[in-house]
Amino acid sequence: MKIHEYQAKNLLANAGVPVPRGEPALTAPDARAVAERLGGRVVLKAQIHAGGRGKGGGVKVVSDAAEAERTAEAMLGMTLVTAQTGPAGRKVGRLLIEEALDLDRELYVGIVIDRALACPVLMASRAGGMDIEQVAAETPELLLKEALDPVAGLRSFQARRLAYGLGLERPVAGRAAAVMLAAATAFRDLDASLLEINPLVVTDAGDVLALDAKVNLDDNALFRHPELRELRDIAEEEALEVEASKHSLSYVRLDGRIGCMVNGAGLAMATMDIIHLAGGEPANFLDVGGGANADQIRNAFRILMADPNVTAVLINIFGGILRCDVLAEGVIAAVRELDVQLPVVIRMEGTNVDTGKKMLSESGLNFTTADTMSEAAERVVALAGV
Repeated sequence: MKIHEYQAKNLLANAGVPVPRGEPALTAPDARAVAERLGGRVVLKAQIHAGGRGKGGGVKVVSDAAEAERTAEAMLGMTLVTAQTGPAGRKVGRLLIEEALDLDRELYVGIVIDRALACPVLMASRAGGMDIEQVAAETPELLLKEALDPVAGLRSFQARRLAYGLGLERPVAGRAAAVMLAAATAFRDLDASLLEINPLVVTDAGDVLALDAKVNLDDNALFRHPELRELRDIAEEEALEVEASKHSLSYVRLDGRIGCMVNGAGLAMATMDIIHLAGGEPANFLDVGGGANADQIRNAFRILMADPNVTAVLINIFGGILRCDVLAEGVIAAVRELDVQLPVVIRMEGTNVDTGKKMLSESGLNFTTADTMSEAAERVVALAGV
């Protein structure tokens, strides 16, 4: 689950990470009031779930409260396009009004899960304010890493080693090390999947603060953090993905024309790959899960049909917990209820597969069946007209 910058900063501040003074604003008068409380000279930052806001015009520095109100009026409601939003952009519905600081240095600190090491890794770089992917590709020597122990977390000597590796000297190095330790603790306590401070700044006065912050939370751990659920902003999410989550379905919209319904993330990835190999493009990643029932199947089909780009559907199911007859029941009901006219290709194997195939053939509906994944992919690509 993604959250806004101001929400991430509140969580980090509670964990002991210094952040600039600031408050969110939903209206232009709110922005003026916050600017007055902060002394007039402030930064207005558009709050959307995407990076690169500064390059897209989503970060503005103003000199007084009146200018803050005028600038906020122009920013609120604007469509902000960045490298991460795609050409459609995102509508700005809220701002973060923050004190303007005099900066000496900009650094980078981030914590991610390293799949190869099977543990979190803290990365730090002198190249703050830049895309870390660009730093890793062009100047890998500037990227420092320390693995976090699963029990002890980030240790003090590791934080100090990173701080000195960034070229910092006492007492600033000690302050930066303290920030890293607090960030590592927050990462663990929040069950985060990503924590990024870019830039971590050193001010002219020698203070070390998180000037920007990004935190992604692990959806699977939210049952331990009911208070964090309230941070979700569904206006920032794809409408069909929000609808899918209401029915415990995993859905990600893509750019192709072939709708995919599968059970299991691994099978979903394999299905998308084989569609590519057959010359097609998947329109989505839709995982109904191992324990789906007929009602979930109907809702999954309704979500697929809501995408106007879909011209054909491929259902690829391994009947383990989800039996093939239950799948057939749900698909037949969905096609009848929604009056689906698009071609539907079904490939299924597993528990009660013969019963499921019989139900499909006796339904009187125009389903296309396939025995193998490659056969199913070739047929759906041909029917989709791609």
